[in-house]
Amino acid sequence: MTTTTDYPRPNAHVHFGVFYAGVNEGVDWQSPTALNQIDFEAFRQTIQTAERGLFDAFFFGEGLRLREHLGEVIEINVAGRPDSQTHLAALAAITDRIGLVATQNATYHEPYALARRLATLDVLSGGRAAWNIVTTVNGWTGENFRRGGYVDVPRRYEHAEQNVRLVRALWDSWANIAPSDSTHAAEWSQAPELIEGDGDFSSVKARLSVPSSAQGHPVLFQAGDSAGGRDLAVKHADVIFSRHLQLDDALEFAADIRSRLRAAGRPEDDVLLLPGGSIVIGDTLADAEDRWRAEQEAALTDAHVVQFVEHTYGEALPDFDPNGPLPSFAPSTSEISVERGTVGHYRTPQDVVAEWRDISEAKGFATARELVAHLTSSRSFVGTPDSLADELAHAVRSGAYDGLNLGLRHVPHGLDDVVNRLVPALQERGAYPTEYVGTTLRDHLGLRPPLGRRASA
Repeated sequence: MTTTTDYPRPNAHVHFGVFYAGVNEGVDWQSPTALNQIDFEAFRQTIQTAERGLFDAFFFGEGLRLREHLGEVIEINVAGRPDSQTHLAALAAITDRIGLVATQNATYHEPYALARRLATLDVLSGGRAAWNIVTTVNGWTGENFRRGGYVDVPRRYEHAEQNVRLVRALWDSWANIAPSDSTHAAEWSQAPELIEGDGDFSSVKARLSVPSSAQGHPVLFQAGDSAGGRDLAVKHADVIFSRHLQLDDALEFAADIRSRLRAAGRPEDDVLLLPGGSIVIGDTLADAEDRWRAEQEAALTDAHVVQFVEHTYGEALPDFDPNGPLPSFAPSTSEISVERGTVGHYRTPQDVVAEWRDISEAKGFATARELVAHLTSSRSFVGTPDSLADELAHAVRSGAYDGLNLGLRHVPHGLDDVVNRLVPALQERGAYPTEYVGTTLRDHLGLRPPLGRRASA
């Protein structure tokens, strides 16, 4: 059992969120026990299980464009990404404490509309809303928005920073205004100040029509991992949704973020780190490993392997056998298509395939299926409740991260083992709360007041 001695954060608790992505290759939507992925009952059961398990937040993904492969819509991705704020508003009415995180794109959404809708969710939920700030690097998604491709790739974080700064200014315009709680008052509230944008939003002059919530304003999550994304996070974010799970890698990422926070004049513990991951629990380690392998095999069909390779090659490969080696030739295209909404396409196809060959040789992979299984593996934590509780408590108390944002393989039962088996094991170790602290998402996460309101507070 993990002890609390010799840790930089000996009393740290594990934070859990759940990431509801919608229909995609990683979700077992064809299971006999799965619910329709956009049926409200699926959302209801999932979020209420998470709240029973004292999760901090329900995290909703956003997909603004149907993903395609070589000009054809990927059938498995057709449905399942409804508007997040609409769904979260409905879920606010059937929950009491769990946070409600809306992924919203700072490239294509306008700041005033973002500020107003998110503030509305925050007020209606009693201070439980959050904005997960994402950017989009491709004009393919932007074709939905009149101005397809209007933000060049090198400027996406500059544009996003201007957007976020204006949203925060609109929210903070209500910082010192307390609406009246008396029906005899001469006015319900003062009018907030007029806020003017700058840069790409220099024509905006607005007064926000929604007051502050119990937590001040929505918590800010940020999911970018590039240098620009990290800089945006330390300027504005309260939580970073990262991909750094392995202990050494996570410690290195945490050290970089804390260094950037100090340089930005913020306390080094001012931002929580919640990497995305998955958990597979078994009665024994062997049982857990078997369950994990079964999940991976079910997700990796022949079509998935072929599409994965074709996506980088940029062409149809009708003679390609997923149970054989990679194609012997190099890709002919100069860049990877962004039609699937994938990230990391700043690398050339030739570089990517060269890396694939190096990995296959180093690990002894004889088939493309083995390689793709390695590259797309969602393995995060596999073990028994006790072994996983020890592993997570160690990582959190070591300062590698603050918890996990759990992806769902099965809806709505993907959290059952975590809530029923892992949470009690963490509580036995004093590494997980036994009740919610406070009523707002900022309370649950142990965050300071919003950045723009600390001086007045």
